[in-house]
Order: sequence, then C-alpha cells, then structure tokens
Amino acid sequence: MNRTESLARLSDSSEQWDVIVIGGGATGLGTAVDAAARGYRTVLLEQADFAEGTSSRSTKLVHGGVRYLRGGEIGLVRESLRERGRLLKNAPDLVKPLAFVVPAYRWYERFFYGTGLTLYDALAGHLGIHSTEHLSSTDTSLEVPNLKSDGLYGSTLYWDGQFDDARLAVAMARTATEKGAVVLNHMGVTELIKKGEKMSGVIAKDGISGEEYQIEAKVIVNATGVFSDKVRRLDEPQAGERIHPSQGIHIVLDGDFLGGGTAIMIPNTDDGRVLFAIPWHNRVLLGTTDTGDVPIEINPQPREDEIEYLLEHAGRYLTKKPKRSDIRASFAGLRPLVSAPGKGSDTSKISRTHSLTVSESGLVTIAGGKWTTYRQMAEDTVDRAAEVGGLEIQPCSTADLILLCQGYEGPALSEKTELLDPDLPYTLEDAERAVRDEMAMTLPDAMNRRMRCTFLDDAATQRCAEKVARLMATELGRDESWIGEQLKLLQSE
Repeated sequence: MNRTESLARLSDSSEQWDVIVIGGGATGLGTAVDAAARGYRTVLLEQADFAEGTSSRSTKLVHGGVRYLRGGEIGLVRESLRERGRLLKNAPDLVKPLAFVVPAYRWYERFFYGTGLTLYDALAGHLGIHSTEHLSSTDTSLEVPNLKSDGLYGSTLYWDGQFDDARLAVAMARTATEKGAVVLNHMGVTELIKKGEKMSGVIAKDGISGEEYQIEAKVIVNATGVFSDKVRRLDEPQAGERIHPSQGIHIVLDGDFLGGGTAIMIPNTDDGRVLFAIPWHNRVLLGTTDTGDVPIEINPQPREDEIEYLLEHAGRYLTKKPKRSDIRASFAGLRPLVSAPGKGSDTSKISRTHSLTVSESGLVTIAGGKWTTYRQMAEDTVDRAAEVGGLEIQPCSTADLILLCQGYEGPALSEKTELLDPDLPYTLEDAERAVRDEMAMTLPDAMNRRMRCTFLDDAATQRCAEKVARLMATELGRDESWIGEQLKLLQSE
C-alpha cells in the first residue's frame, strides 16, 4: 500500500468511481475487498487509521458465539460458524484454531455444557474444527495448569478460532489495494454531496496534509460502526438514533496466568456475559465486560470498575489470582449495536446481527454485526449497493478469496534479532515495514496496530517509543517537533 500513489489516483479527474466506502474497520474493509473483487472501481476513506476503533479492540476470536445459543439465535450462530470456517481457510497465517475448556464445578455442568457445545459443532457442519469432548479433572488441569482444581468435576473442551484483529484488517486493506481499490487512512469525510435528491459523492479532508478532495461515485456506503448515525445525519440531519454502543474491555496478563495454550470460557458471569481467558502473543487476554450508556469515541478507555470486575471474576477460577499490579496492558472497544425502533437500549438484549438500510437519497448504511461475519455483511452490502448505484451485477467471489496475509503473521525472530524491547516481540524492521508497506502514518498506527505493542505491554511500549518515532520521522521526512507530538499522541491513545 502506497499512500502517495493512492492520493494521486484520488486527484486524477480521469478516474471514475463506482463505490465510495466510508469507514476502514472490519466492515468497511470487507466491503472494499468485495466491491473491488467484483470489478467495481472502489475508494475507501477512513477518518483515523484502519481498525483504530472497535476493530482492533476485540477479544481476538473468530467464533460462532456460544452465548447466542442461550438466546435462541440459531441463525446468527450458524452464519458465524460458517464464516469462521471460511476465515480459517482464507487467512491461514492469521486465523488459527484454539481449544477452550469450560470448567464444571457442579456435577451436572459437563453434560449441560456438552449438550450445547455438541449442537455448536453440528451447526458448523463440514466447516467445523474438531469435535467437543469431555475431560476429567486431571486432564483439565493438564490443559490449564492455573485453573482452580478445588471442586472441579472436569470440563468440556471445544474449539473456536483466534486471530490478530488489526493485522487481519491490514491484510484486508492490502487485498483491496491489490484488487484495484484506493484505500486511505486519515481521510475523514466532512460532507456528502447530492445531485438533486440523490447521493453523488463526498468531500473528504486529508488528516495528514489538510488538503480537501471532492470524490464522486455511483453509490456511497456508510460503514462507520459506532459513528454510523453521525454519517447518516450528514445525509438526513433529523435522522434518529439507531446505534446504542456497548463498551467491552480487556486486560493483558503474563502467560503463566493460564500456564498453557488452552483458553478458558466461563459461560455466565454476574452481568450475564461470557468471561474469556485466552493465550495471545505469549500473554493472557482477559475479557470482557458489557457496559451500556457510554459516549461514542474512537479511543475509549477502560473504567476502573470494569477492570476490578475482570480481576474479581478471574480470581474465582484461577489458582494464581491476578492483581492490579499484574496488568501489562488494558484496552476498551465499543460494540456498534443496532437497536430496532421502539426496542430500547439495553445492550445485553440487543442482537449482534447486522442491519442494512438505504436512505431516500441512496446512502447505503451497514451497521451492527461482529468481526466473524464481516465477509457476509460485506457481500450483503455490495449486493444492495450495486442495485442502488445501477452497477452491472457481478457475483460475489470472497467466499474463497485468499487474503494477502502470507508472511505477516508476526515478526521473524532469531538469536541475532534486536528487539525493540526485551518484553516485546517486535524489531525495528517491523516498524520500518509498517511505514513503507502498510501505510502507518503516525506512531500509534505503527505501535498499536501494525505491531501490537500497546496491547501487550504499556511500559515496554513507552520505553521504545522514541526509537520507533525517530525511525518513522526518517522514513516520512518529519522533524523533531513531529517526534514530540507523536510521543504525546501515543500516550493519549
């Protein structure tokens, strides 16, 4: 990906665009991949960085959603499991199978959970991973050495998928670019343009240079997640509120808080959410919460009560109980939940299915959904956008499209490799690649999303931040004042 070349195409008046996608998270990037793969001339514009908001702050799972079975959402689970299977095939360097145990501290729980998880396997069909099985208490302790063994009757072991969300987003951006799309970060849409009563284009401002661009296309897609209502109001100022965000947080601990490569799933915490403890990049990812009535912002922060909630619940199940001082990093993300008119805003009762609407002027808005189903959401969106824009109908080809992630699953380390910091698995070469090949324009772009430094270890990130900023300044032609600004920006995220 080359930002200079992409901007040049955007400035070329001879380029005629079919689709403009607003939003560079999972849904927007998936839409751009699908549209470009069908041969539609596509532009994607992201106000911040790719996946900077919700899409880099997930639980890092490609999953069907075990807890949705409780609510009877069989269709959503089946769709999610189908898409899980496709992602395991289409992004094999970034999406891997992961084993989970559901511990049983009551005699009947193994059979109760086993019944539901057997149904989960059945819904996956031929795209399943491995079959669910029952483990004794001894075998469970071997899988998860730090799991509390007192009163443990055993567990149910099942399989789901794990991934690096921000890295997959970069792979999608690269794939869209390879298919001919223009994909730009730090390019915020400030105005929607109409000819008569119909949508015809956008005005966007480059957050790096300050330059404005007027871009016209046959159809505009609003894929901005929690900011969907804001973009809808650029079209219809009186548009009602449909997004009711829910905040979920995660904390990051050392790997010995699990002691192995198997994850834990606790199916029912005090607020009704599932609790996960997951091995990730040699750390343990612990989450998540479900906090409603939160402000919509691109970089939300964990609240102290949410952190204490996770520590308390984890302490009920782990022999080595985590404390506040054990936290290496923490992060928060907003789920873009869509509430139907008149259904209220209790986020625990809002479905995770997606919603596709078209305004009178022709603005196509895709909202809701979840990371795992991004491809199906994109297919539905491009199908509808092609109708709205009067585009030549082309079939979707993404079900079997291999994403460009080969070799990008992590840094290539050897004994001679110089790490950015002893507590981080990244090198200066990784930072250099982020700038040269992956459109990292700011220090947080590189350290938060091309590398996952701040998601793994806050203190280590701060220790090596200036080193990375200086490398980026050399690559981008920036000065000392830029380095200072970027160090402050990193701390603010």
